[in-house]
Amino acid sequence: MDRTIGYLREILSNYTDQYPEAQEIYNKIKSGHFHSEEELVNKLSGKEASLLNHILPQEIKHAKEASDSERVTQLSEVYELIII
Repeated sequence: MDRTIGYLREILSNYTDQYPEAQEIYNKIKSGHFHSEEELVNKLSGKEASLLNHILPQEIKHAKEASDSERVTQLSEVYELIII
């Protein structure tokens, strides 16, 4: 599994109780064989992309506060794919 997709899976597990779309994305990751974050983003519904657009800035901020530059970079790449 791509490291970025692994980060997304971890993050989404924190939101599955709150947002049905988080569970849907989590399930896609769990059952899919995505080789890149771009491939995953292309399979998202509008609601799923909207959820990531909502939660990724918060998660990127948290990663910055934790000085986890690798996670910041990986999550930022996904965020850029979603907002394009």
